[in-house]
Amino acid sequence: MLIGARAAGMGYASSCLSDEWAIFNNIGALARLENIKTGFTYDAQPSFAPFNKAAAVVTVPLSIGVAGIGIYRFGDKLYNEQVFSTGFSSTFGLASLGLKVNYIQYNVDGFGRKGVFSVSLGGVAELTPQLFVGAHIVNINQPELSTLDDERLPTLLIAGILFKASDKVILSTELEKDLDYPLTWKTGMECVIQKKFIARTGFNVSPAAGFLGLGFKPRKFTLDYSYQYRFNHGARHQATVGYKFNSQKK
Repeated sequence: MLIGARAAGMGYASSCLSDEWAIFNNIGALARLENIKTGFTYDAQPSFAPFNKAAAVVTVPLSIGVAGIGIYRFGDKLYNEQVFSTGFSSTFGLASLGLKVNYIQYNVDGFGRKGVFSVSLGGVAELTPQLFVGAHIVNINQPELSTLDDERLPTLLIAGILFKASDKVILSTELEKDLDYPLTWKTGMECVIQKKFIARTGFNVSPAAGFLGLGFKPRKFTLDYSYQYRFNHGARHQATVGYKFNSQKK
Protein backbone atom coordinates (compact mmCIF):
# COMPACT_ATOMS: atom_id res chain seq x y z
CA MET A 1 0.00 0.00 0.00
CA LEU A 2 2.09 2.87 -1.33
CA ILE A 3 1.14 6.12 0.37
CA GLY A 4 2.35 9.60 1.31
CA ALA A 5 1.72 12.82 -0.64
CA ARG A 6 5.41 13.26 -1.51
CA ALA A 7 5.57 9.84 -3.19
CA ALA A 8 2.16 10.38 -4.81
CA GLY A 9 3.25 13.71 -6.31
CA MET A 10 6.08 11.81 -8.03
CA GLY A 11 3.82 9.10 -9.44
CA TYR A 12 4.71 6.73 -6.58
CA ALA A 13 8.19 6.20 -8.06
CA SER A 14 9.32 5.89 -4.46
CA SER A 15 11.74 2.94 -4.20
CA CYS A 16 14.68 5.22 -3.35
CA LEU A 17 12.90 7.98 -1.39
CA SER A 18 14.36 8.15 2.13
CA ASP A 19 11.61 9.63 4.28
CA GLU A 20 9.32 8.44 7.06
CA TRP A 21 6.86 6.95 4.54
CA ALA A 22 9.46 4.37 3.54
CA ILE A 23 7.82 2.17 6.20
CA PHE A 24 5.07 1.63 3.60
CA ASN A 25 6.89 2.36 0.31
CA ASN A 26 10.29 0.63 0.59
CA ILE A 27 11.47 -0.40 4.04
CA GLY A 28 15.05 -0.53 2.77
CA ALA A 29 15.11 3.28 2.36
CA LEU A 30 14.29 3.89 6.03
CA ALA A 31 17.90 3.46 7.20
CA ARG A 32 19.04 6.87 5.92
CA LEU A 33 16.84 8.89 8.31
CA GLU A 34 18.71 10.81 11.03
CA ASN A 35 15.85 12.20 13.14
CA ILE A 36 12.75 10.92 14.90
CA LYS A 37 9.88 11.65 12.52
CA THR A 38 6.11 11.35 12.65
CA GLY A 39 3.60 11.76 9.87
CA PHE A 40 -0.11 11.57 9.05
CA THR A 41 -1.73 11.43 5.63
CA TYR A 42 -5.25 11.37 4.21
CA ASP A 43 -5.97 10.26 0.65
CA ALA A 44 -9.46 11.08 -0.70
CA GLN A 45 -11.34 10.13 -3.86
CA PRO A 46 -14.27 12.59 -4.01
CA SER A 47 -16.19 10.51 -6.55
CA PHE A 48 -16.22 7.42 -4.31
CA ALA A 49 -15.68 7.98 -0.58
CA PRO A 50 -15.34 4.25 0.32
CA PHE A 51 -11.95 4.34 -1.46
CA ASN A 52 -10.55 6.95 0.96
CA LYS A 53 -7.37 6.06 2.85
CA ALA A 54 -5.59 7.28 5.99
CA ALA A 55 -2.23 6.38 7.52
CA ALA A 56 0.16 7.44 10.28
CA VAL A 57 3.84 6.62 10.87
CA VAL A 58 6.57 7.01 13.49
CA THR A 59 10.26 6.36 12.77
CA VAL A 60 13.05 6.24 15.36
CA PRO A 61 16.80 6.18 14.56
CA LEU A 62 18.82 3.79 16.73
CA SER A 63 22.54 3.10 17.02
CA ILE A 64 22.25 0.07 14.71
CA GLY A 65 19.66 1.37 12.23
CA VAL A 66 16.19 2.89 12.02
CA ALA A 67 12.95 1.35 13.34
CA GLY A 68 9.46 2.36 12.32
CA ILE A 69 5.80 1.59 12.81
CA GLY A 70 2.80 2.53 10.71
CA ILE A 71 -0.98 2.15 10.72
CA TYR A 72 -3.18 2.28 7.65
CA ARG A 73 -6.94 2.19 7.00
CA PHE A 74 -8.90 1.87 3.79
CA GLY A 75 -12.66 1.57 3.20
CA ASP A 76 -15.95 2.21 4.97
CA LYS A 77 -18.36 0.34 7.27
CA LEU A 78 -19.30 -2.22 4.62
CA TYR A 79 -15.73 -3.14 3.67
CA ASN A 80 -12.48 -1.97 5.20
CA GLU A 81 -8.85 -2.92 5.66
CA GLN A 82 -6.58 -2.13 8.61
CA VAL A 83 -2.84 -2.62 8.46
CA PHE A 84 -0.29 -2.44 11.25
CA SER A 85 3.31 -2.41 10.01
CA THR A 86 6.56 -2.60 11.91
CA GLY A 87 9.98 -2.64 10.30
CA PHE A 88 13.70 -2.10 10.70
CA SER A 89 16.38 -0.98 8.26
CA SER A 90 20.16 -0.68 8.58
CA THR A 91 23.05 0.50 6.41
CA PHE A 92 25.87 -1.81 5.33
CA GLY A 93 28.52 0.16 3.46
CA LEU A 94 26.90 1.75 0.43
CA ALA A 95 23.66 -0.24 0.76
CA SER A 96 20.77 -0.26 3.20
CA LEU A 97 18.53 -3.28 3.80
CA GLY A 98 15.22 -3.55 5.60
CA LEU A 99 12.61 -6.06 6.76
CA LYS A 100 8.94 -5.32 7.47
CA VAL A 101 6.12 -7.36 9.00
CA ASN A 102 2.48 -6.43 8.39
CA TYR A 103 -0.65 -7.53 10.18
CA ILE A 104 -3.54 -7.00 7.76
CA GLN A 105 -7.17 -7.25 8.87
CA TYR A 106 -10.08 -7.37 6.44
CA ASN A 107 -13.65 -6.64 7.58
CA VAL A 108 -16.69 -7.36 5.39
CA ASP A 109 -20.14 -6.49 6.71
CA GLY A 110 -22.12 -9.70 7.15
CA PHE A 111 -19.12 -11.96 6.51
CA GLY A 112 -16.89 -11.25 9.51
CA ARG A 113 -13.19 -10.52 9.53
CA LYS A 114 -9.95 -12.11 8.45
CA GLY A 115 -6.43 -11.31 9.65
CA VAL A 116 -3.11 -12.36 8.09
CA PHE A 117 0.59 -11.62 8.50
CA SER A 118 2.80 -10.70 5.56
CA VAL A 119 6.54 -10.10 5.17
CA SER A 120 8.31 -7.62 2.88
CA LEU A 121 12.00 -6.99 2.12
CA GLY A 122 13.71 -3.99 0.56
CA GLY A 123 17.04 -2.34 -0.11
CA VAL A 124 18.70 0.76 -1.56
CA ALA A 125 22.25 1.03 -2.91
CA GLU A 126 24.15 4.32 -3.35
CA LEU A 127 26.18 3.74 -6.52
CA THR A 128 27.43 7.35 -6.56
CA PRO A 129 26.38 10.47 -4.58
CA GLN A 130 24.01 11.21 -7.50
CA LEU A 131 22.74 7.74 -8.38
CA PHE A 132 20.71 5.33 -6.24
CA VAL A 133 19.14 1.96 -7.04
CA GLY A 134 16.32 0.52 -4.94
CA ALA A 135 14.23 -2.64 -4.94
CA HIS A 136 11.69 -4.33 -2.70
CA ILE A 137 9.49 -7.40 -2.61
CA VAL A 138 6.03 -7.05 -1.06
CA ASN A 139 4.22 -10.00 0.56
CA ILE A 140 6.95 -12.58 0.04
CA ASN A 141 5.02 -15.23 1.93
CA GLN A 142 1.73 -14.75 0.01
CA PRO A 143 -0.59 -15.30 3.01
CA GLU A 144 -3.84 -17.12 2.30
CA LEU A 145 -7.04 -15.05 2.41
CA SER A 146 -9.53 -17.78 1.52
CA THR A 147 -9.27 -21.57 1.52
CA LEU A 148 -12.28 -21.94 -0.83
CA ASP A 149 -10.52 -20.65 -3.95
CA ASP A 150 -6.93 -20.46 -2.65
CA GLU A 151 -7.04 -16.64 -2.73
CA ARG A 152 -3.78 -15.09 -1.52
CA LEU A 153 -2.28 -11.66 -1.05
CA PRO A 154 -0.42 -10.73 -4.25
CA THR A 155 3.37 -10.57 -4.36
CA LEU A 156 4.81 -7.39 -5.90
CA LEU A 157 8.31 -6.98 -7.31
CA ILE A 158 9.46 -3.34 -7.57
CA ALA A 159 12.79 -1.91 -8.71
CA GLY A 160 13.79 1.69 -9.44
CA ILE A 161 16.52 4.26 -9.99
CA LEU A 162 16.84 7.74 -8.50
CA PHE A 163 19.13 10.37 -10.02
CA LYS A 164 20.05 13.63 -8.27
CA ALA A 165 20.45 15.95 -11.26
CA SER A 166 21.43 18.80 -8.90
CA ASP A 167 20.94 19.96 -5.32
CA LYS A 168 17.42 21.05 -6.33
CA VAL A 169 16.23 18.38 -8.77
CA ILE A 170 15.76 14.63 -8.42
CA LEU A 171 14.42 12.22 -11.02
CA SER A 172 13.03 8.79 -10.21
CA THR A 173 11.74 5.92 -12.31
CA GLU A 174 10.75 2.36 -11.46
CA LEU A 175 9.01 -0.78 -12.65
CA GLU A 176 6.39 -2.66 -10.63
CA LYS A 177 5.23 -6.20 -11.36
CA ASP A 178 2.30 -7.91 -9.72
CA LEU A 179 2.75 -11.60 -10.50
CA ASP A 180 -0.85 -11.72 -11.78
CA TYR A 181 -0.99 -8.43 -13.73
CA PRO A 182 0.97 -6.53 -16.44
CA LEU A 183 4.07 -4.47 -15.68
CA THR A 184 3.56 -0.87 -14.45
CA TRP A 185 6.07 1.89 -15.26
CA LYS A 186 6.26 4.86 -12.86
CA THR A 187 8.31 8.03 -13.25
CA GLY A 188 8.50 11.22 -11.17
CA MET A 189 10.42 14.44 -10.60
CA GLU A 190 10.92 16.68 -7.56
CA CYS A 191 12.20 20.25 -7.88
CA VAL A 192 13.06 22.69 -5.06
CA ILE A 193 11.65 26.02 -6.25
CA GLN A 194 12.77 27.94 -3.18
CA LYS A 195 14.33 26.70 0.06
CA LYS A 196 10.94 25.92 1.62
CA PHE A 197 8.83 25.23 -1.49
CA ILE A 198 8.91 22.10 -3.64
CA ALA A 199 7.09 21.10 -6.84
CA ARG A 200 6.55 17.54 -8.05
CA THR A 201 5.11 15.72 -11.02
CA GLY A 202 4.92 12.17 -12.35
CA PHE A 203 3.12 9.67 -14.54
CA ASN A 204 2.30 5.96 -14.68
CA VAL A 205 1.91 3.67 -17.67
CA SER A 206 -0.36 0.61 -17.45
CA PRO A 207 -2.57 1.73 -15.84
CA ALA A 208 -2.22 5.30 -17.13
CA ALA A 209 -2.22 8.09 -14.54
CA GLY A 210 -0.89 11.63 -14.08
CA PHE A 211 0.34 13.23 -10.85
CA LEU A 212 1.13 16.71 -9.50
CA GLY A 213 2.37 17.72 -6.06
CA LEU A 214 3.49 20.60 -3.87
CA GLY A 215 5.59 20.63 -0.70
CA PHE A 216 6.24 23.19 2.02
CA LYS A 217 8.91 22.80 4.74
CA PRO A 218 8.64 25.41 7.51
CA ARG A 219 11.41 24.40 9.93
CA LYS A 220 10.48 21.13 11.65
CA PHE A 221 7.19 20.60 9.79
CA THR A 222 6.60 19.23 6.31
CA LEU A 223 3.33 19.83 4.48
CA ASP A 224 2.69 18.01 1.21
CA TYR A 225 -0.21 17.84 -1.23
CA SER A 226 -0.69 15.67 -4.30
CA TYR A 227 -3.25 15.44 -7.08
CA GLN A 228 -3.68 12.20 -8.99
CA TYR A 229 -5.83 11.52 -12.03
CA ARG A 230 -6.21 7.90 -13.04
CA PHE A 231 -8.25 7.48 -16.20
CA ASN A 232 -10.26 4.51 -14.96
CA HIS A 233 -10.86 5.83 -11.40
CA GLY A 234 -10.93 9.64 -11.63
CA ALA A 235 -9.19 12.14 -9.35
CA ARG A 236 -7.59 11.64 -5.93
CA HIS A 237 -6.28 14.23 -3.50
CA GLN A 238 -3.78 13.49 -0.72
CA ALA A 239 -2.51 15.73 2.07
CA THR A 240 0.35 14.82 4.41
CA VAL A 241 1.76 16.52 7.49
CA GLY A 242 5.04 15.51 9.14
CA TYR A 243 7.12 16.64 12.11
CA LYS A 244 10.84 16.18 12.73
CA PHE A 245 12.20 16.05 16.27
CA ASN A 246 15.65 17.35 17.24
CA SER A 247 17.12 14.04 18.41
CA GLN A 248 19.89 12.88 16.13
CA LYS A 249 20.89 9.39 14.99
CA LYS A 250 23.79 8.12 17.05
